[in-house]
Amino acid sequence: MIFEKNTPIPMSDGLELMCNVFRPDVPGRYPVIMSFGVYGKDVHFEDGFNPQWKKLKAVYPEVDQGESTGEYLRWEVPDPQRWVPDNFVIVVVDSRGSGMSPGYLDLYSPRETQDYYEAIEWASVQSWSNGKVGLSGISYLAIKQWQVAALQPPHLAAMIPWEGAVDHYRDLLRHGGILSNSFTQAWWPRQILANQHGNGQTPHIDRQTKQITTGEPLPAAQLIGNRSDYPAEIAKRSLWDAWFSDHTARLDRVTVPLLSAANWGGAGIHLRGNFCGYLQSASTEKWLFAHIGTHYESFYLPHYVAIQKRFFNHYLRGEENGWQDEPRVQLAIRAVDGTAKMRKTTAWPLPETEWQKWYLDGKNLSVSNQTNQEESKVAYPALGDGITFRSPAFKEDTEFTGNVKLKLFVSSSTTDMDVFAILRCFDPQGQEVEFIGAHENVPVACGWLRASHRKLDATKSSEYLPYHRHDEIQKLVPDEVYELDIEILPTSLIFPKDYTLAITVMGRDFNLNPQGRILHNDLQDRNETEFGGISQIYTGGNYASYLLMPRIRKD
Repeated sequence: MIFEKNTPIPMSDGLELMCNVFRPDVPGRYPVIMSFGVYGKDVHFEDGFNPQWKKLKAVYPEVDQGESTGEYLRWEVPDPQRWVPDNFVIVVVDSRGSGMSPGYLDLYSPRETQDYYEAIEWASVQSWSNGKVGLSGISYLAIKQWQVAALQPPHLAAMIPWEGAVDHYRDLLRHGGILSNSFTQAWWPRQILANQHGNGQTPHIDRQTKQITTGEPLPAAQLIGNRSDYPAEIAKRSLWDAWFSDHTARLDRVTVPLLSAANWGGAGIHLRGNFCGYLQSASTEKWLFAHIGTHYESFYLPHYVAIQKRFFNHYLRGEENGWQDEPRVQLAIRAVDGTAKMRKTTAWPLPETEWQKWYLDGKNLSVSNQTNQEESKVAYPALGDGITFRSPAFKEDTEFTGNVKLKLFVSSSTTDMDVFAILRCFDPQGQEVEFIGAHENVPVACGWLRASHRKLDATKSSEYLPYHRHDEIQKLVPDEVYELDIEILPTSLIFPKDYTLAITVMGRDFNLNPQGRILHNDLQDRNETEFGGISQIYTGGNYASYLLMPRIRKD
């Protein structure tokens, strides 16, 4: 293949972004696959993300063997050596202010999205392009796909947002109104600042040039002036505002054919948005996939690469390969042994869903689909281990696949409380079943809500999926009872006979992964005086707290 390094892309404001172009060595016009992001087009996967590389190699040893040497493997972008031989052009762009691209680094911003639009249009008219551009990439690169698709670039023909996000508030940064701080705190210096354009102290070295991947070094003061302070912007905003709106894709304007790929184990960043993007986008040709495994392995595994190529072959070169007949929803239905079986169906939620109310009983700490007329309440220290309600053992294999809602009646000894809701599975010996997640082991599902953010948007809520406005803070009167509707993220699991379901409610992060990547422990956002009180859950009678579960009918 032909490799063209540091190809300039002119922007409308006079700046030039740098990209790497990988294309067939036979003259012609080919479909373009573009990836656009902040992690460095010249940073090798193994060098920049070594722990993740080792995990990928353990799962897929052939990733840098056979048809690919892995020389051009980059974090969260397609491997050119596996795509160009099939007559695709791969274009990898350093976004403004990152890597080799100069300018003001402003993550997820409207200017960055406009740059992406212009890069797409530039690629569409190059001599090696057939005029059709597809978008690919994971995480940041998937989030940008949703954003730029809403601008409707004329030559954008298809996209595959793989484990991304859409809503900057609800999906990424303030789960249920609670600041999700731990990921950004680590990610900002290690993955963003390290790759800022002009950072002479970057640890990243280009394997081809042996030079740093961030261009000519700039003075430290200039580096600070050349970027927005993303963590500070997040910290000073507790409510939905214009900044969050500007950083969130307008799904009603996304009309391009798309394949939205979610990870069941991606709670906190890489799950909710893929489902919302599929449901709420205006595209008439769209598909939803949900898979298991880590955050990066599925994107590179041959089976999934073949799916990606088939999708792009259809939309970027008009190949009649039957893609248009593929069922629109394809889900890995999880089993307790960590495996999954693919199910192809027509819609989400699944057509065979039976919504069941499983009622909490504070008297015996149970949850069952039997109504309970006797009122009771149970108290717990908000920052303690919480309260766990357990079901009877299942009498037969039982599948739940879909969204989950938790209705709670609660009170607090203080003026606010955070609810962390964790859906769990236990085997007959009482051992919890854990699942390999995007970055760490995870329970069945989880959800969050700050009680002062309980206000719902009735126009966007459904019985099984509450939508909170997050536009005002409604403090609690201590010891007064309030009704909360808590969104628990989509999930799928077949509970075997003799296993039990449980829901744990607590006022802090679940300790399955005490050193986890997605934590909510910022002391300014969650001061112990207000969020460390005594919480109470009310059940039965007029306080019918319940789980709304998506039970799947058997054939």
